[in-house]
Amino acid sequence: MATKKIIAICQSGGEFETENDGSLSYRGGDAHAIDIDDQMKFSDFKMEVAEMFNCSFGAMSIKYFLPGNRKTLITVSNDKDLERMIKFHGDSITADVYIVMEENGAADVSNMSSRTTLSEAVPPLELPLDVVDDTTQPNIPLGAPLDIDGTNHIDAHFNLPPEVLSVRPLSVVPYEKHAKAAEQWQDTITGVGQRFSSVHEFRETLRKYAIAHQFAFKYKKNDSHRVTVKCKAEGCPWRIHASRLSATQLSICIKTMNPTHTCGGSAVTVGHQSWVAGIIKEKLKIFPDYKPKDIVNDIKQEYGIQLNYCQAWRGKEIAKEQLQGSYKDAYSQLPFLCDKIMETNPGSLATFTTKEDSSFQRLFIAFHASLSGFVQGCRPLLFLDSIPLKSKYQGILLTATAADGNDSVFPVAFAFVDAETNDNWHWFLSQLKSALSTSCPLTFVADRQKGLRESISEIFKDSYHGYCLHYLTEQLIRDLKGQFSRDVKGIMIEDLYHAAFAPRPEEFHKITEGIKSLSLEAYNWIMQSEPQNWANSLFQGARYNHMKSNFGELFYSWASDADELPIIQMVDVIRGEIMELIYFRRTDSDQWLTRLTPSMEEKLEKESLKVSALQVQPTTGSKFEVQGEFTEVVDMDGWDCSCKGWQLTGLPCCHAIAVINCIGRSPYDYCSRYFSTESYRLTYAESVKPIPDTDWAMQNDYSEAAMTVTPPTRRPPGRPTTKKVGSQEAMKRQLQCSKCKGLGHNKATCKELL
Repeated sequence: MATKKIIAICQSGGEFETENDGSLSYRGGDAHAIDIDDQMKFSDFKMEVAEMFNCSFGAMSIKYFLPGNRKTLITVSNDKDLERMIKFHGDSITADVYIVMEENGAADVSNMSSRTTLSEAVPPLELPLDVVDDTTQPNIPLGAPLDIDGTNHIDAHFNLPPEVLSVRPLSVVPYEKHAKAAEQWQDTITGVGQRFSSVHEFRETLRKYAIAHQFAFKYKKNDSHRVTVKCKAEGCPWRIHASRLSATQLSICIKTMNPTHTCGGSAVTVGHQSWVAGIIKEKLKIFPDYKPKDIVNDIKQEYGIQLNYCQAWRGKEIAKEQLQGSYKDAYSQLPFLCDKIMETNPGSLATFTTKEDSSFQRLFIAFHASLSGFVQGCRPLLFLDSIPLKSKYQGILLTATAADGNDSVFPVAFAFVDAETNDNWHWFLSQLKSALSTSCPLTFVADRQKGLRESISEIFKDSYHGYCLHYLTEQLIRDLKGQFSRDVKGIMIEDLYHAAFAPRPEEFHKITEGIKSLSLEAYNWIMQSEPQNWANSLFQGARYNHMKSNFGELFYSWASDADELPIIQMVDVIRGEIMELIYFRRTDSDQWLTRLTPSMEEKLEKESLKVSALQVQPTTGSKFEVQGEFTEVVDMDGWDCSCKGWQLTGLPCCHAIAVINCIGRSPYDYCSRYFSTESYRLTYAESVKPIPDTDWAMQNDYSEAAMTVTPPTRRPPGRPTTKKVGSQEAMKRQLQCSKCKGLGHNKATCKELL
């Protein structure tokens, strides 16, 4: 198999339409084909697409569907994304790619919305606003405006520095005809005696009033029962004070107000991202991918206010927290979540660990339905993979998946960890071992790096570790970097794949000798890479011809939909996906009338079609000689054929089927039991049970009695600061004059006479 190549069918100018089942179809436009491989750089690919469609390089985005999932579009934005796209289409010759033009106002297909103004999506005066206390937001202006290119954006997981979190106040752009929404707010504050149902309502009304009248204010007092505010301009007498009425515990009344401004209102500013959050929150519910740059445009159009990018980003973050819940609170609820999973799904394992400072380190979850399904109906074959997360605190999702009887991905266990380290993989495998109630030797398909080789052999004794061929070829390319041309590397990788899939040792050695003729160094690398752990002809375990660990792509799809959610909700999204997957596959299999699963029936039929060209000759006992293009020996007692196809796949090869027909038996009697419809139904026999709303934990003070869990620490942006030793004064460099050699001054200020 060569360096992975696919034909990218690039489509542009059409429109996405939503079908009844929620899937997307693309109609119209033009299509062109480009040959790409896993060595191509993203910038080269994007430039070729831009030239092909005669469009701006910076104004387009590239998207694709995961195989089998027409509901979620994945964006390609770097080399790793492009490589992952090619990897996901590993069994396909072509991949559909969609070019979305942002420059022309084309819909962002990630949210399937044409540009909609805020006034169309949200009635600005009736919004329910959850307000953040503004006294908690320091007012530190930025030294200079951010230079944000219109085609780029800061992702929600970006770790903004403190000075950006307290961004410049929102500047109001003077318009000849001010935005209607702001005009409606001019009379929202009427004067002394005006009442409000709560402090929150008063604050929001005051913000809108300030926007309409184009002035900035700051809080002098701001608590649950009183608010005192003055104009931000120095010397301006405008002031307002509101406090709780004595007769009620809720109502707030304006007690004093000086409505006069002497500041002129020329430098109009309003500096509260919570106001932005309240305005965009309803639209964010409908369009979770509402981009900060679109927020900037919509706020300017509807309210006459010019935000900078970071203000829009921060407003979106506040709105997301109001809608989804606090990231910090989610970590504190992990003890409750683990207890509830094991309570509602007996036989499951849910556990977590923290660091010494109580910050989150890792969380492992394996539902009983997954564990039981694997043990009862799946081959003893597990795929280990890792997925980087784009959540606020980033982290890694570790996954263990299996192949069901229909060769579909079956989720077994997963874990959230702070980083992909040897220690975290060792912990993950230890939890997996304690969760699985099986003594059967397992075969793992996984990378040989990250300490997996040592951890697998230590924790799962007598197991087998098949190296993932994808990671192996990546390592080969890295180690031979710069020594060979791209074409030569492609030939080497193609030969490496042929060597890996070769069923017999003599074929393996013949192919590797060909590599030796190209490069002795490459040959030595391959022979030192422990081929007994990746070559079919030398591998002692049973991996049923599965050579890669990319069965985790199902988790990748789920994580892509949920990785910006708080950790509790991410777990719940994955739980819901597993629950739905098990239900629908169980329902589908109830309709099957065949002895084997559909994919295995198809493979068996293909082998049966080759039988007519074969002749069977009995030899001794249970052994038969089958003559065709080559002569093969079939041992019926050992379920063995010299072609090795029977042993590698678990299904009788054409030679075995010829013998089976000759002796009057059924091929179904010689298929692996894991491929039967009965085993498939056992895989999906158990269900994942619902879990109560985790908000209940906070309402019942559960978290106060449980272990404290805080969010993981994140590395601040930029270059790490140098650790100071001793006092700051001791670290200061003393000035020394180059003329008189004295301390405390330099030659420019030296008073020593020449």
